[in-house]
Amino acid sequence: MTQRSVNEISNAFVRDLAEMVPSISVYLGLPSERLVDDLSPEGREETAELFRRTLAELATAPVDSEADAVARDVITERATLFVDRHEAGDFLADLNVIASPMQELRMVFDLLPRTTDDELESLAARMEALPVAFAGYEASLTEAARSGRVAAVRQVDKCAEQCDTYSGAGGGTGFFAGLAASAQRDGALGDRLAATAAAADGAYADFGDFLRRELRPQAPERDAVGPDVYSRASRDFLGATVDLLETYRWGWEEFLSLEAELIEVALRINPSATPREVADQLDADPRYQVTGTDGLQRWMQELSDGAIAELGRTHFDIPEPLRKLDCKIAPPGGGVGAYYTGPNEDLTRPGAMWWSVEAGREVFGTWREVTTVYHEGVPGHHLQIGTATYQRDSLNEFQRLVAGTSGHAEGWALYAERLVRELGYLDDDGDLLGMLDAQLFRAARVVIDIGMHLELEIPSGTGFHEGERWTPELGLEFLLTRTISDPAHAADEIDRYLGWPGQAPSYKVGERIWIAGRDAARARHGASFDFKDFHTKALQFGGMGLDPLTDLLATI
Repeated sequence: MTQRSVNEISNAFVRDLAEMVPSISVYLGLPSERLVDDLSPEGREETAELFRRTLAELATAPVDSEADAVARDVITERATLFVDRHEAGDFLADLNVIASPMQELRMVFDLLPRTTDDELESLAARMEALPVAFAGYEASLTEAARSGRVAAVRQVDKCAEQCDTYSGAGGGTGFFAGLAASAQRDGALGDRLAATAAAADGAYADFGDFLRRELRPQAPERDAVGPDVYSRASRDFLGATVDLLETYRWGWEEFLSLEAELIEVALRINPSATPREVADQLDADPRYQVTGTDGLQRWMQELSDGAIAELGRTHFDIPEPLRKLDCKIAPPGGGVGAYYTGPNEDLTRPGAMWWSVEAGREVFGTWREVTTVYHEGVPGHHLQIGTATYQRDSLNEFQRLVAGTSGHAEGWALYAERLVRELGYLDDDGDLLGMLDAQLFRAARVVIDIGMHLELEIPSGTGFHEGERWTPELGLEFLLTRTISDPAHAADEIDRYLGWPGQAPSYKVGERIWIAGRDAARARHGASFDFKDFHTKALQFGGMGLDPLTDLLATI
């Protein structure tokens, strides 16, 4: 039998993975006969076996060019890490407040088309299958618990509360009942939508009961996951192995430097106020306010559209299919904040920026969020992920669609925030303070996340509980007293870090690599260095881990 090339292996892997994992097929816009993910131990093993087979074939695949070598290294790094984490049992126990199967099973429905009767029939079939998905998920969590792997009480409790919101058990309409009602169909189709929505809402209600009844009694109170689990998770999010203690020390250096600059800008706005008082002043300033979720949606869409038009004219190559970005308000129930979903494989579904807001809030401050729009949109995630998806002629499907890591993606988006300032688009001190707040917050994440999970000592010279060891309580106090981010978000952030170890530092660690790569290229090229050319070439490589990214940036 003829041996397949690296690109052929990579393309086949993406198609096989999409067929096996419907949430991936929906996100990418690729076909799958399955309706919902198989989250059972057997389903997890089936997926891992696909990764193992792919690694075995890659090991003997011909490498005839530098592009082949890069493509092989990118997929090999990701697949090896997946198998390592699977065999360590990390995925069986996967439950957290921000990005575990519990949230992902619901979020898939945000991406499903639901205009025609055929599309609504497909929607109904997926809703009807959700109880089966949750049965498999419960089986995996139960098996993990038998091995002593259970998420902490904090995560179990918060996820149960999210189930209440999704199902309507906490009051109000369930997510799926609302989805069925929004279709506005009568007759047999309307009845089917209502019945399958009730089954889906019921699946979330039942899962919440399982969490409280079965899992919580086995859940540890301690939130820290320790060095072994943390190191694997960090390698997953970064696509690199970093010295965690060095990264912790560097995170403190970044934090203290950014804190000094933030104080300087705050004093320009009000020389007699603390940074927190300046933040409160800006929050109350009508110039930096929008009202209602409709107002927030319009504001971010207008800012995003303007950024695409302006930056696409001057500093970046933005192909026409990427010049549309939908800005939406996220369904209730998840954590507060913004997130991005990329376009599908053929770019017929545009990328989307979603804003998840706390219930009941009517007034939103924009000074904090200008930089967020740049982060999620252009020149951040939308430009980065959309550019990779657009590279049909130069990248295989794994590189275009699946290869991204948090370090690469969030690092670029944080770098993009800094770049917008360098390009002169943050001349308002209020908006600049918001950008510095976001940078400071991400530096705080480095020290808090590593510190809490490894239970490290807080060093001298930091002015914060020096010599004590990190706890969740100290993490929350640090966010509330040493940053000016919205206090309403702080508790959610701590819950997120504790349930998603290793992800929070990926922003600053990734940004560190992007900055170092750009600065080295500028030093190599001197006066001939071209920002636009560097960024275009860098993004056209597609997603990858930080180790291969470091090597590739050195070639530009």
